[in-house]
Amino acid sequence: MFFQIKKGEEHPAIYKQIYTQLKDLILEEALTERKLPSKRKLAQDLGVSVNSVAHAYEQLLAEGYIYSVERKGYMVEDITRYIKKDWENDPFPDELKENGKQESFRPEVTFSHIATDAEHFPFKKWRRYQQKVFDHHKKQLSLLPHPQGPYELRESIAAMIALTRGVRCRPEQIIIGSGTQPLIHKLMSLQSRTTPIAVENPGYQRFYQLLKDMDFKVEPIDLDEQGISVDTIRKKDPKWVFVTPSHQFPTGTIMPINRRIKLLNWAAESPDRYIVEDDYDSEFKYETDHIPSLQSLDRNRQVIYTGTFSKTLLPSLRISYMILPPDLLSRFRSAYGHWIDGPSGLNLWTLKYFIDKGEYSRHIKRMNARYKAKRAKLIRELHRVFGDKITIHDIPAGLHFLVEIDTNLSYQDIEEQAKERKIELYTIRRFFLQDIKMAETNKKKLIIGFANMKEDKIRESVQRLASLFS
Repeated sequence: MFFQIKKGEEHPAIYKQIYTQLKDLILEEALTERKLPSKRKLAQDLGVSVNSVAHAYEQLLAEGYIYSVERKGYMVEDITRYIKKDWENDPFPDELKENGKQESFRPEVTFSHIATDAEHFPFKKWRRYQQKVFDHHKKQLSLLPHPQGPYELRESIAAMIALTRGVRCRPEQIIIGSGTQPLIHKLMSLQSRTTPIAVENPGYQRFYQLLKDMDFKVEPIDLDEQGISVDTIRKKDPKWVFVTPSHQFPTGTIMPINRRIKLLNWAAESPDRYIVEDDYDSEFKYETDHIPSLQSLDRNRQVIYTGTFSKTLLPSLRISYMILPPDLLSRFRSAYGHWIDGPSGLNLWTLKYFIDKGEYSRHIKRMNARYKAKRAKLIRELHRVFGDKITIHDIPAGLHFLVEIDTNLSYQDIEEQAKERKIELYTIRRFFLQDIKMAETNKKKLIIGFANMKEDKIRESVQRLASLFS
């Protein structure tokens, strides 16, 4: 045994040094004897305690480097040699490197439709209900979760959305997941890849890309002033249609009742047709009452409803849900009843308390008032600064709206200059689902999000936006 032990607090534990040295000698086939010295003999040779050697031998034994023979001691295992590749000298690909920060682009001004107002999230109350979970749900936290989420939470969600969105369902129909995308991915994995699908155009790019990546034939359907065209749907003849009827993303259009009934009637004509309703930010409605969900009008169980807490609470909580008709629910359970995934059980039980104690509805009411005031101030400032050069599609719902600005700049110019000036801004070009050549008119459409904008920064933000077009 030709190695030495270094003593002192600055060096690894003695048993760890012995273990490492012996392991390396075994892997390098550098030991001339198959039999290792006794624990006492090696301890004497190294000038260490027998316990340190015993601890090292036990670790080598547990990992399979050595084995023990009664009355003979410890023997070196016959270990298969590595196929050696000098990967340590291979450079890590530049395109996979991260800078250690969540985002490389840090805007100074944001018009993002993605983020929410985290400054006014009731963190103290959320922590208080988390403590209740620790106090009263130790058993539930120690067990594997139900594949669809806690039944008790599903009861609370079912009661809440029946009241606020008119959604009719049993708790058993609700599937809770860590985002709408993973839920849709699971659902669509059960469908034949030959199933034709229609989506809104412009629309939600992530759904479109998800379905394309799953090898579905996806047909973008253009919109008119009432939303997705049912006449075009009939011509394209899909089996599934993805829509955002209560606040179309990204245009903001609210689908009127006549168009909704036409869409539901289209689905009712065949039992294998389904409508996926993405109700992503329907909780926020200004000036009038909430628009009932499309699912509330469905009489044939052909609407799949999806909702999320990302817009109302925090996106990082990753809590969304999907409501399936019984026929699809049966297939879903057969395929995914054994899966264990989804959001944190701690957050799910906390959310149940948050809903049941009325904190969720109070939070929505507060944020609705705050967003309404912020939105109104932003619209006034946009009119003041841009004057007759701006057209605002003032649909009083959601956390973003569409504007058109008269400018000779191209969409590419606007996007590049916004990034250079550290302005987070999205044009309508981002949401067209096919590589089409957009007609370059003087009217450029922008998506203006306001949830994460500080109210005292609205004037400065609009000035910064105007600087792009001066």
